[in-house]
Amino acid sequence: MKPALFDTAPPDVALGIDSGHVAGVRLGVRGGQSVVTAFARALLPAEAVVPSLNASNIADPSLVAGAVRRVIDEVGGRPRRIALIVPDALVKVSLLKFEKVPSRAADLDELVRWQVKKTAPFPIEQGRISYTPGQPTADGGQEFIVTVARQDLIQQYEQACEAAGLHVGLVDVASFNVINGVVAGAAAPTGDWLLVYIAPGYTTLAVVRHGHLIFFRNRSEGSEGTLTDLVHQTAMYYEDRLSGAGFERVLVAGGSAVPLGGEALRRSLEERLRLPVEPIDPRVAAMLAAQDAASPDLLDALAPLVGVLLRERKAA
Repeated sequence: MKPALFDTAPPDVALGIDSGHVAGVRLGVRGGQSVVTAFARALLPAEAVVPSLNASNIADPSLVAGAVRRVIDEVGGRPRRIALIVPDALVKVSLLKFEKVPSRAADLDELVRWQVKKTAPFPIEQGRISYTPGQPTADGGQEFIVTVARQDLIQQYEQACEAAGLHVGLVDVASFNVINGVVAGAAAPTGDWLLVYIAPGYTTLAVVRHGHLIFFRNRSEGSEGTLTDLVHQTAMYYEDRLSGAGFERVLVAGGSAVPLGGEALRRSLEERLRLPVEPIDPRVAAMLAAQDAASPDLLDALAPLVGVLLRERKAA
């Protein structure tokens, strides 16, 4: 989702709700360096949150609201506004190319809405649409990254936060903010790179070129083919259809969700792609105040939360 614009300071607390857990992060600054000053996670029963594009996601709002309260209590304080990260599986992402972009914002809104309506899996009147410019096209046009989700399903996540006494200042998608965290790091990729983001119930593959998203695919768990096959297919598409000259880096987030573990997945992908594959570590962009608590599954949960807070701080 495209963030709301604030006339006040950006949020310093982000909350993520996904299948299996609620996680929270507070971000501060020490000596000019971004620091995760507090973080917490509350586990949920597997059926408590079931991310879906077109079906109810939260069956027991009070259960999730209780987990949100526990996380916020551990993070400390009572933030006025939070950034809320929702699962990729809740939204449909499209990359739309326009040869000419209307000069009036209202006309651009209407054009985006008309295009999204063609492929939306629900009546567009029920959707919340957001878009942001992507990369310029070779013929002078412009690509836009567009997200659409059912308004009532987003509200399920927002209401779980509101029931815990929180105001949601912005809503955004998990994988987008894993990307934001990578871009905010000191050694951010400068060329083309591939993100493999794994969460309970789904996997997202994204290709980024010079800071612009040029490919996005979300696949639900149980789809045909292995994850390694899917990554290989994406690499072939990148070379054949996106004029890919080779990935500068291949990064994996969420590997701890894989049954065999992130290290086994990393080796499997390296063998298939014949490229080094690195796990994403949000500490590259924001160090943790408590380094001894940095287990792989915790780092996976923190990555999108750190990313959205760093993006908002940069935009402020």
